[in-house]
Amino acid sequence: MIEPTLAGGWSVKDVVAHVTWSEREMVGVLRQRALVGSPLWSLDQDARNAIVYAENRDRDPDDVLAEEQRVYAELLPLLEGLTSEDLADGDKWERMLPDVPPWRIFAGSTFLHYEDHAAAIGEWLGPASNATPE
Repeated sequence: MIEPTLAGGWSVKDVVAHVTWSEREMVGVLRQRALVGSPLWSLDQDARNAIVYAENRDRDPDDVLAEEQRVYAELLPLLEGLTSEDLADGDKWERMLPDVPPWRIFAGSTFLHYEDHAAAIGEWLGPASNATPE
């Protein structure tokens, strides 16, 4: 889990920390009902990712996994509590990007983000992870 075998020299632990950062940011947005968060969002994606990677590179994998579980457990009920109108209407949120429905913001830091990294982690897990349950 800590070997840098994924794209860009990242490990699975690094990817989990990276995804957790995005989820934690969405918790703040959902709690404040405003597009607010880390100043890292003002950077381009590569620069932001490099900083998040550097901040987490020396962390213990068990700590990273435990944090991911805590953050996801906080995020999920907040997302489940949204209405269709909350997801579609940017006027229901402070500082939302014009012409970007709120659901796209949440998707980019949750399920679409997971899809970005799922194949690499699936390869790391090996063929058994791609097997279809009988």
